[in-house]
Amino acid sequence: MLDRGSLLNLVQNSPPLLADFPSLDQQLQPNGFDLTLCQVAQLTSAGYMGNGPDQRGLSDTELLEFDPMGWLHLAAGSYLITFNEVVNLPLDLMALARPRSSLLRSGVSIHTAVWDAGYQGRSQALLSVYNPDGYQVQKDARMLQLVFFRLEQPLNQGYQGRFLGENLQQPG
Repeated sequence: MLDRGSLLNLVQNSPPLLADFPSLDQQLQPNGFDLTLCQVAQLTSAGYMGNGPDQRGLSDTELLEFDPMGWLHLAAGSYLITFNEVVNLPLDLMALARPRSSLLRSGVSIHTAVWDAGYQGRSQALLSVYNPDGYQVQKDARMLQLVFFRLEQPLNQGYQGRFLGENLQQPG
């Protein structure tokens, strides 16, 4: 697992391991890097998962608006969140993420998949509000910690899935 010093070196590389972050000082942690909230969308339709790569469909979403102070009240339910940061994983690194403990202590969690070596993009995750009273989030809040692991040897070919290069345009 990579430590703070190793992560700082990789953030300063070209391409940087992470880009478009609001605050390097606040986000760089002893054992990972905090990703921050850019957008929240409500799921508006069913998705589906078949047994082949062409038999998958994502739920439709509707973007929610932050108030003038950058806050958003979320009712209990599921939301698709987009992070500010662009992740650029080299062929010898992969990453896993865990929600910030403050979320968990309020009945909120974030669910993610693996960040495979070779992935590049502005990632999304599932935010689940279990608290029946809901939860409030502010734009640019630190939501989860991405933890990086070095592979025993670099891959010949990294991630090639449908989300490679996702959301690289800076969201408006």
